Amino acid sequence: MTRRIRRSLVVVAAGVALTVTAACSNPDAGGQDPTGGAADSLVVGVATEPDTLSPLLGYGKDGNSKIFDGLLRRDAHFNLEPALATALPDISADGLTYTYTVRRGVTFSDGEPFGADDVVYTYRTLLDPGTNNPNRTELDALKSVRADGDRVVFTLRYPYAAFAGRTVLPIVPEHVLAEQDVNTGSFTTEPIGTGPYLLADWRRGEKLTLKANPHYWDGAPQVTSLTFAVVKDDDVRATRLRSGDLDAAVLPPNLAAAFKDTDGKKTLTATSADYRGVTLPSGNAVTGDPAVRRALDVAVDRDSMVRDVLDGAGRAAHSPLPTTSPYFARGTERDHDPEAAREILDRAGWKTDDDGGVRAKNGTRASFTLWYPSGDKLRQDHALAFASDARKVGIDVRVQAGTWETIEPRLPEDAVLQGGGNPADPDYDLYGLLHSSLAGDGFNNMSHYRNGAVDRYLTQARRTQDDGERRRAYADLQRELVRDPAGVFLTHVDHIYVMDDDWTGVTTQPEPHDHGLGAGPWWNVEDWRPRG
Repeated sequence: MTRRIRRSLVVVAAGVALTVTAACSNPDAGGQDPTGGAADSLVVGVATEPDTLSPLLGYGKDGNSKIFDGLLRRDAHFNLEPALATALPDISADGLTYTYTVRRGVTFSDGEPFGADDVVYTYRTLLDPGTNNPNRTELDALKSVRADGDRVVFTLRYPYAAFAGRTVLPIVPEHVLAEQDVNTGSFTTEPIGTGPYLLADWRRGEKLTLKANPHYWDGAPQVTSLTFAVVKDDDVRATRLRSGDLDAAVLPPNLAAAFKDTDGKKTLTATSADYRGVTLPSGNAVTGDPAVRRALDVAVDRDSMVRDVLDGAGRAAHSPLPTTSPYFARGTERDHDPEAAREILDRAGWKTDDDGGVRAKNGTRASFTLWYPSGDKLRQDHALAFASDARKVGIDVRVQAGTWETIEPRLPEDAVLQGGGNPADPDYDLYGLLHSSLAGDGFNNMSHYRNGAVDRYLTQARRTQDDGERRRAYADLQRELVRDPAGVFLTHVDHIYVMDDDWTGVTTQPEPHDHGLGAGPWWNVEDWRPRG
């Protein structure tokens, strides 16, 4: 008698540890698993879902979107490799022209052929001010794009070392989108791409289900159904995992520890550029004072947070760049020094009053609100640890949970426990986070930070292809952040995955902050094969 194996995977993403199980299917269930999937399916639970599935509106901008392909993609080491292009780009000596040859014989999921004109249409539409693309500034260097037979030629306004990495952007079909409003048309929820998976069903707030593209140009996936279940709360995910309702969960380390001795699992650890930090809005009378920012930057005990909040699964963060990055500036590490923090505050006129030891200056109490997203236990624990350290030097931090809809309007005045990070290139993290031109631009530069020297270093680093010059500019920038912090960076978080060993080809990449639909052990799920 043949025993059917249920190769289903429910992964709930929002923290740093992932536990995955697989089990034998009920022989009377007709090959269906208890979560509603079929044999050889993956059900991946995530903390959030996209607002749209249109790359023109921001979906999949860093690649690996499953429904779409870019000209390039990233391998297990996060190096660029060809996807819809046949090779890496030919770059002119002055760094202003990038030429790609597109792959022949590729079709979109509706059967229509893909070609160079689709690439041109995608990038021109992304640059169109009439397109609601929240990431247009990431293509600031791009002057024009044109097709020349099977070739696509990008012309830049200035040399931009990180440009090739921007061509992982998903390519959309001109023949479909030219017939509808790119901002409101059906494509936003009914996408058509060239990727390894097709959209089968999307129930907002519940789940998003993909099915394998049998005509995928790089080979049909053997994981035939891929479902992302939306479960926002860390504790709920842990409970559902323990009850067997979920096969797996990404959890903060202290919740994941309960699964450590579960039999039949293997553990995968992904290093990441994923940071946690505190924004310090310049428009707030307290956090806008550079002395308060400098004091908080040395008051926090990062090593204790790594030990107690992350259970050792991470590293202290002294800037958005991990200490493992080749662009990290040695010597900019901040020691935990609460006495120095008190001296900074004393010199700046923030004196301890009679109200519970909280400092004040010119009638303003050293107090502010720090928000974190409801249900995110990892951010909650970081926020509480930060508040505890701040209180020891006389600053009252009121920790508050809320939805992003509640938090976003408060960003100009209130602090938030933020997350971010991308291992692809320093420009991808630093420019949007720190450049004054992007202050208050959605979730860019949430601190409304303005520093002319930092702006210059950011511009120098992105407008050169000389790596030595880039390293010097980023080192100068990090030293400036010691003098004038934009916020307080706390930790970089490892992502830990525990999985049943039912598939071959399972591995991890260096991971960004956003892990869920694209990043995680399933980054290459289309290449997995059943074991045995």
